Amino acid sequence: QVQLAESGGGLVQAGDSLRLSCAASGLTFNIYDVAWFRQAPGKEREFVARIRWSGSSTSYTDSVKGRFTISRDNAKNTVYLEMNSLKPEDTAVYSCAARPDHLYNGDDRPKLYTYWGQGTQVTVSS
Repeated sequence: QVQLAESGGGLVQAGDSLRLSCAASGLTFNIYDVAWFRQAPGKEREFVARIRWSGSSTSYTDSVKGRFTISRDNAKNTVYLEMNSLKPEDTAVYSCAARPDHLYNGDDRPKLYTYWGQGTQVTVSS
């Protein structure tokens, strides 16, 4: 059974940092691309960042470029999202998602990801 478990969310002030973790089990982790998405109340789920199976390639939505960094440790079956200079507009439930690398086509719409975690809440106060 495939499981993705996010952790590291919390309540912080604007300008603070957080590191989210996504721990995977039940799959051959090093052949899966992994992405982070977020969903704020009343808004659609939004792509945040993605890392290819090898860690050699990453992609970010424009609003987080230069502030967020996605990385992975395949030995630990874990992907991280380092979030710096947090803003109130970053407040959302953050979820990680995985898909086999052979399905990669540059499109990061949520429906193209196979497995999902439950999410972790990030709240940034002003």
